[in-house]
Amino acid sequence: MNNLPTRLGIAALTLLALQGAQATPRLAADIRWTAYGVPHIRAADERGLGFGIGYAYAWDNACLLLEEALTARGERSRYFGGQGQTSAQVSNLASDLFYTWLNRADALAAFDQAQPSVISDRLEGYVAGFNRYLNEAPGALSCAGQPWVRPLQRADLLSLARRLLVEGGLGQFIDAVAGAAPPGEAAAGVTMASASVAARAERLRLERGSNAVAVGDQRAAGARSLLLANPHFPWSGAMRFYQLHLTIPGQLDVMGAALPGLPLVNIGFNQHLAWTHTVDTSSHFTLYRLALDPARPDHYLVDGRSVALRREPVSVSVKGEDGQVRSLLHTLYVSEYGPLLNWPGRLGWTGTQAWAIRDANLENTRVLGQWDAINRADSTATLQRVVSAQQGIPWVNTLAADDNGRVLYLNRSVVPNLSDEQLRRCGLPQLIAQGLPGLRGDLAACAWRQDPRAAQPGIVPAEQLPALARRDLVQNSNDSAWLTQPAQPLEGYSPLVSRSGGPLGARARFALGQLEAARSIDADALRNLVTGNRVASADWVLPDLLAFCAQQGSAAEAGVKDACAELAAWDRTANLSAGPGLQVFAGFMARFADNASLWRYPFDPADPLHTPRGIDLANPASAQLLRQWLAQSLGERIDAPWGQIQVSGQGADAIPVPGADGHLGVYNAIQSVPEGSRRQVISGSSYLQLVRFTAQGPEASGLLAFSQASEPASPQHQDQTRLFSAGHWPALPFTERQIADDPALRQLHIEQ
Repeated sequence: MNNLPTRLGIAALTLLALQGAQATPRLAADIRWTAYGVPHIRAADERGLGFGIGYAYAWDNACLLLEEALTARGERSRYFGGQGQTSAQVSNLASDLFYTWLNRADALAAFDQAQPSVISDRLEGYVAGFNRYLNEAPGALSCAGQPWVRPLQRADLLSLARRLLVEGGLGQFIDAVAGAAPPGEAAAGVTMASASVAARAERLRLERGSNAVAVGDQRAAGARSLLLANPHFPWSGAMRFYQLHLTIPGQLDVMGAALPGLPLVNIGFNQHLAWTHTVDTSSHFTLYRLALDPARPDHYLVDGRSVALRREPVSVSVKGEDGQVRSLLHTLYVSEYGPLLNWPGRLGWTGTQAWAIRDANLENTRVLGQWDAINRADSTATLQRVVSAQQGIPWVNTLAADDNGRVLYLNRSVVPNLSDEQLRRCGLPQLIAQGLPGLRGDLAACAWRQDPRAAQPGIVPAEQLPALARRDLVQNSNDSAWLTQPAQPLEGYSPLVSRSGGPLGARARFALGQLEAARSIDADALRNLVTGNRVASADWVLPDLLAFCAQQGSAAEAGVKDACAELAAWDRTANLSAGPGLQVFAGFMARFADNASLWRYPFDPADPLHTPRGIDLANPASAQLLRQWLAQSLGERIDAPWGQIQVSGQGADAIPVPGADGHLGVYNAIQSVPEGSRRQVISGSSYLQLVRFTAQGPEASGLLAFSQASEPASPQHQDQTRLFSAGHWPALPFTERQIADDPALRQLHIEQ
């Protein structure tokens, strides 16, 4: 933090003195920054801790949070016009209509009222600390002078939390909800197309993922237990992680990473426990097909009873091309299940039917308190107990290791409660085949079941959700719970919770193969899963592909011959030095993977770790297709090493980034998009954390792949990205001695 002394000088000049005989400050926190700008925040109480968190976060990411709060309030169109896009690639107008409805005053008030005092105090302190920094250094912000820059409000943090909650459900259908209108009625200027919803779903698929491995004392080498956290999240916007360490002496001591606006640790470790999350495969919403009343098209039928759709007006301000701001009034239609949506070509609103969506996380007010309870858990047993009791995890699995050598997998997120009989009677096979939980809305018997054991009406109780406690290992890479540990398959759950018997993702196959081959597992082995950048699918496909190349001989057309030469020279990695063969292989697999008939050994549920694999060269269709795909893939590649192609940043500041699409079996999953002759990283490996529990306590290493600060002028804007590029994971200072001994240590006391 090369500019820290100057900024500390500014802060010191603005410290508020205590007034009168007040013995202690109303809000106070100590912030100690170690290398790479990681803040260690210490306070005497929850409000003070929130004060320090808000201040430290604003130091690095004030403009990011203010703009994402603007999005969550539904005010983007007022300042940027309706045609621009959010950080999640949703049109401003559609986003504003959706979030104005989602985060209406009554919904925020109910969410706020439900928060425990710990969270309420943290939120209050966070707002004060964030605004304190805004007052001190307004000119230092990249967004200084913008009309949308204003002090943060408590409602902004609540709105951001609710935005996070619906990422696994309603958030996938923002365009479809904002664009829903009866046939013949205008949808407030929201252009709705099937492609936009599909693109949103694809972007979510690419940007939300993760790997996790927890190794217990039966398999851990040199430690009581180990945990690898490798979440794959966006490198910008509302899901961009931030490193921090939180301490209230005698009450709390936890380190890890948090999402923007959250005053706690989402993924991290404390003295006794380390945990992480992976996006799960469970359903967190259901779609309901409504049978419209022929006599009254603004009504729908349930068991023959006519029920009126609620009309809920939403008003947003839109800046026109002339610079004038005008109000736009739109009506959202809401059923007893939830808001209506319109997805032309798939879930269209016609004269006879409409579609509604019910999101289980709309009623999840426990999410912040849940993570606070996890932050304080002292063992895997305690973790399982608090998660089962609160059921506040929205849409992720949880994996953990503790200092007693135990490891744990939990899929105890918020899932709709429907019996097998309901699914048989109510399920819509065509949608279910497409991976969408579609149900009949004309039968009252298709409503979610109520179970008094559940923490929330209509969700599956915790004891009916997957859990696995062991002393060897558990892992997950966004697959179902089924083969978390192949020695003890998790089966027999509702298909809305977890499915068994289907193909594993390529990352899980790779990890399980590597882990099962090792008698004991140490920290280096876990780190190398990521930093090795192995393209696992090359081992399953490339031998046969090269055999096909050899069959072509000298008579092969130039495109095929050159593609084969690139593949033969490639080292089967996505390292920075990987040659163009990586690009040729990626292009080939994008085409081959969708042609199941060409696998030599198709998927076999009795051998899920080793199938599918190979190319059926005896298939009469294979030769022509393989030649075609090889030539096409060669034409798409850029003749340069991977490190010159996939980057983060612009121009001379661009940093080469290793890794590639996780669907290739690259554990270090990185998503990048074409940008001229390069590919710009948009998501993938984000907060990397490797924790070893020893007799001396936790020993952690890791980094934030995109660095701490989104502010371009900050020294912490790209420093950790260079570490990530080099495959170096520094130690994470956790103890008082480690923090005090850090050569880069800087300290600040703030109070008011």
